[in-house]
Amino acid sequence: MGVFGGVQVMTILCSIVRTKLVAVWIGPVGIGLFGLYNAALDMINNVANLGIRSSSVRDIAIEAERGSRRRIAEIIAVVRHWTWALGAIAAFLSLAASPLLSRWTFGDGDHVWGFVALSVAVMLNALVNCEQSILQGTRRLRQLAQIGVCGAATGLAVSVPLFYFLRDDSIVLSIIAYSAAVAFFTWRFRNKEYRDEKVSLPLHEVASRGAGFVKLGFFMTLGSFLSLLSSYIFIAYLNLKAGTDTVGHYQAGYTLIHRYAALIFTAIGTEYYPRLARVCHSRWRTRLFVSQEINIALNVLAAIIAVFLLLRQVVVGILYSSDFYAIIPFVSYASIGIVFQAISWCMAYVIIAKGKGKTYIVTECLSTAIGLVLNVVFYNYAGLAGLGWAYAVWYMFYTVIVGIVYFGNFRFTLHRSTLYVSLYATATTVAVLVALHYGLWWAAAIVAAIAVATGALSLRRQLR
Repeated sequence: MGVFGGVQVMTILCSIVRTKLVAVWIGPVGIGLFGLYNAALDMINNVANLGIRSSSVRDIAIEAERGSRRRIAEIIAVVRHWTWALGAIAAFLSLAASPLLSRWTFGDGDHVWGFVALSVAVMLNALVNCEQSILQGTRRLRQLAQIGVCGAATGLAVSVPLFYFLRDDSIVLSIIAYSAAVAFFTWRFRNKEYRDEKVSLPLHEVASRGAGFVKLGFFMTLGSFLSLLSSYIFIAYLNLKAGTDTVGHYQAGYTLIHRYAALIFTAIGTEYYPRLARVCHSRWRTRLFVSQEINIALNVLAAIIAVFLLLRQVVVGILYSSDFYAIIPFVSYASIGIVFQAISWCMAYVIIAKGKGKTYIVTECLSTAIGLVLNVVFYNYAGLAGLGWAYAVWYMFYTVIVGIVYFGNFRFTLHRSTLYVSLYATATTVAVLVALHYGLWWAAAIVAAIAVATGALSLRRQLR
């Protein structure tokens, strides 16, 4: 968590510097171009990958647990064949569709060559997804961290002179340069342990084995798409209902409470997911790993949430401006949802680790529908503050949905200590909120200090 949390922070800092330079040297036009090209590239990559990055990690991790070098080498060969093939197809399709992408994105045909050039980034990202999934599945976490740090730093360093000298014309080149930097370090630190295993699989076997990745990956891609669609529908509704300013406040609050919290979840998941996939056949070990992960996550998050709530106005002012103080009630109430997000997230990974694609999509569909309805109802009732309550209630429902699968369908259990830690994290968050509501800053500060000390002691015990 410490290593990959640091990598995520490094990546975000590089992104902030890059965006700042674009804003200063190129202006709003550059920010707009940067956002539109990246949005199109993310969409293409998401569809092209078909979730193989995550689904293949599961199979590689399971074989790594069994210890068969030959089987691991075969799965790695299948993953490389499939991701390279999908990357080549996606690059070709993006190349062929560049006139349409230009018209759909910008409303004209003046940016065709920009999308033609981005097809290179599509292919490079296929290489990155392939090799990083292999590293994650075989638990080469040090190499993954090195790729993240070196790729982000080098991508920024290469982009700076491009922004300065080429201005508007640098946007597409900088995106390609960043992808190339990450691809270079991915290839540099790729897993070379199994290259001595001479693997030669017939095409039909590569196709049949890879079909399993694609099947699970399809459900994961569909779940991601439904989440994006739900978000788009609500933002469109909010824009019609309240206007662009309210949409801006909602986006700022959602980014602050959801995406920044996701840094911790992503950092933990990089190691947690393949470790869980290795032991998902064992009820006792799964119980142990899930309980341990929830305990660690909640002890850390309780401290972070308490400090964040105590300094919420300062944080919003630094990241945005005083014009965004209106989102403070939203992010305050939504912080309760982060506790339930951590609990549900740790249990939900079991569904993916066991390869239950249909179960996963059912839980995601229910969650997406409930989240959309809650947003609409609570906003109409209490405005932006209501959206904070909607976020908290949404993840309470999601915890129940995932819990039904975890406890009922899979018949797994959790350690008794997990209940105590969950109650502690919830009580800490509520206590700070209540103290701040009544203006008792000293009480909120005491609770935050206790949470930080408890989190530090918990991590110290884990490190021992």
